[in-house]
Amino acid sequence: MFTQPNPWKLRQTLKMPETCPECGQHFELEVGFWYGTGYVSYGLSFFLSVFSFLAWWALVGISTEDSRFFWWMGVNAVLLVGMQPWIMRLSRAVYLYIFVSYDPEYKQTAVRNFDYETGSYYRKDGGALEEKEGKDLP
Repeated sequence: MFTQPNPWKLRQTLKMPETCPECGQHFELEVGFWYGTGYVSYGLSFFLSVFSFLAWWALVGISTEDSRFFWWMGVNAVLLVGMQPWIMRLSRAVYLYIFVSYDPEYKQTAVRNFDYETGSYYRKDGGALEEKEGKDLP
């Protein structure tokens, strides 16, 4: 799903091909589609924090008198920052799966499209497009 298999190449962590190489499904279904992954990422981070809190509570215990709670906060912060490239990638995969579910007969069915294509909204020079009736858009 991602062009760079190593999530630690941070400039290329979220680079994806335009379409799936296997089935041809467009990854960006509409302009700004990936903005919703922030909510999925937040949810994944929240559940990871809850899990780490429960594991810390079971293994170490929680107390503010001897700073164990504050140690958990520090360990949790390092855990979240360290896992952020994987969380971001997982959130993209989950978010895409919400809108495009797996179809075992994908070779016989058409790919899922929304009302428009992302590329038709922008020019390559960065300027806004004006619709031209009967002509191809740049």
